[in-house]
Amino acid sequence: MKAFSPDMSIIDRLAIGLSALCGVHCLATSLLIGAMASLGGVLETPIIHEGGLMLAILLGAIGLGAGALRKGTLLPVAVGSLGLGVMAGAMSHHHSAMETVYTLIGVGILSLGHLLNGRQHSH
Repeated sequence: MKAFSPDMSIIDRLAIGLSALCGVHCLATSLLIGAMASLGGVLETPIIHEGGLMLAILLGAIGLGAGALRKGTLLPVAVGSLGLGVMAGAMSHHHSAMETVYTLIGVGILSLGHLLNGRQHSH
């Protein structure tokens, strides 16, 4: 079974891409902070985290909401919402290893929600 079906919603594809970008940002920031504190400080600005989370919430609401309305199933919405909640909660662990861990867990869960949404879109 292919992870991405040809008719998967562009919103779901964008949301998965954003989730991956968030995970890469989170890992890169953690590595860069250890190696280069000055550059890490730029990547740790609150606007990047808050803006990224708001964009994830917006794409989640549009993509997952449209899937729920189209197919009438709430599982992708529930899974995606859990992922967003974990990502939001990660922000309370400001600049710690736990922030990275929880963000990556949240990104994975959110991506799973979008994958479920995309797969139900193709059936």
